[in-house]
Amino acid sequence: MRKRTKVTLLTLLFAVAYLLYVYGPSLSSVVNSSVEKTHSSFIVENGSIELYFCPDEDCEGAFVSLLESANVSVHCALYDINLPSVQETLRTKAAVIDVEIVTDDDNIKKFNESFVRKDKFGLMHDKFCIIDGKHVSTGSMNPTKNDAHLNNNNLLIIESGRLAGLYDDEFEEMWGGKFKGGNMSVNNAIELSGTPLEVYFCPEDACAYHAKEELKKAQTSILFMTFSFTHDEIGDMLLLKKADGLVVRGVMEKTQLSDFSEYGRLIKNDVDVLIDGNSHNLHHKVFIIDGKTVVTGSFNPSANGDEHNDENVIVLHNVALAQAFTKEWEKVYGIAKEAGESKN
Repeated sequence: MRKRTKVTLLTLLFAVAYLLYVYGPSLSSVVNSSVEKTHSSFIVENGSIELYFCPDEDCEGAFVSLLESANVSVHCALYDINLPSVQETLRTKAAVIDVEIVTDDDNIKKFNESFVRKDKFGLMHDKFCIIDGKHVSTGSMNPTKNDAHLNNNNLLIIESGRLAGLYDDEFEEMWGGKFKGGNMSVNNAIELSGTPLEVYFCPEDACAYHAKEELKKAQTSILFMTFSFTHDEIGDMLLLKKADGLVVRGVMEKTQLSDFSEYGRLIKNDVDVLIDGNSHNLHHKVFIIDGKTVVTGSFNPSANGDEHNDENVIVLHNVALAQAFTKEWEKVYGIAKEAGESKN
């Protein structure tokens, strides 16, 4: 049986109460929303959000089940695909329904099928799929053995026709040969029955700018987990928030530390940043703001991610989701701290 992050009804009610406290009457409609049941998904009136953390949870099983549920179409933009279960499921589906896949040209040899197209230059770094025009998978996980079973990652599966339409518009541009650019997203702010969210696609939507804007709103805390973090302006925002007295704490992937990394600058300014303790990779690209907003997706906070790659960012304003990401952050931070202490 698939394991997934569990959110109880009490947690969801707490999230609603917190939002009402912060935002006041403008969110009174949340109380009147029809929430029929809550188990391990975030159940909302118009759709649902499922959240998985790899490798502790069954990200592979969740992803394969999503693909298997397709009855009409599977459209995916995936940087890398080497999970045999995913490859076989896509081949099986391609024999009976519309399956179209875009992948990075450096990885095409790993899954070179007639329904797979490669990009032409730079990185096609997205990790999303649209199923039947109504479900979207996104997050930091590539459907690979390492990402599903060894690296720290997140996988979101969201039921929303409108969100699926936005992702499909981006996919169709790439399927048609337009990479590293395209039309800016229109009407990309969605309220999924009380959970406001926005989606952005790099480079056309200026992902780094929107990440900075969310960080600028922070009032109490910023927690982050990053694979590659080299974007000076995002680093500047963290330093400004630290100077304003906010709690700013993070974990960064050890293999990505370099002269270009923000790690040294953050440490020099007394920001609490640890080097990850995973013997494989910390592959998250996550900011948690004030315990109520999460920024995630395929986008590493780097200039290349912002200006030269095909990427996506999703911003989720949901306390229960933020709590789940915070729990994951605490686990990653604890492992990093223990690993650091063992070396001293």
